[in-house]
Amino acid sequence: MKALIQRVKNASVTINNELFSSIECGLLVFLGVEKSDEKENAQKLAEKILKLRIFEDENEKMNLSVSDIKGEILVVSQFTLCGDCKKGTRPSFDNSAPPERAVELYEYFVEQVKFSGLKVETGKFRSHMDISLINDGPVTFLLSR
Repeated sequence: MKALIQRVKNASVTINNELFSSIECGLLVFLGVEKSDEKENAQKLAEKILKLRIFEDENEKMNLSVSDIKGEILVVSQFTLCGDCKKGTRPSFDNSAPPERAVELYEYFVEQVKFSGLKVETGKFRSHMDISLINDGPVTFLLSR
């Protein structure tokens, strides 16, 4: 399981020219589910993201988590994170989980994040989405479990 997380001032998902979801200050999480992933991976990754200290404290040091600042979280499924570009010029998606398994673990991940009590929004699984964001920093990290 891979997550590309971005600290954002705001972010939104638009589908078919209609606003689907949006957040203010917090994290945009792009989530890729691999064949070998289990619920344990989703749970640990959710916990890591909720506790990761990437927001600035009063001394302008990255010392606060999204939970600490009561931020918002937007989770968007992105299977292309599991793409392998090592060989040739066309990515291989052999490591990506099949859609039925991926949606199950994506939804489980979202459920785990929602236990935080923070505002959590999502994209729409297997939909073509337009993502807008203002990256704060910019601050971007790639995590995997």
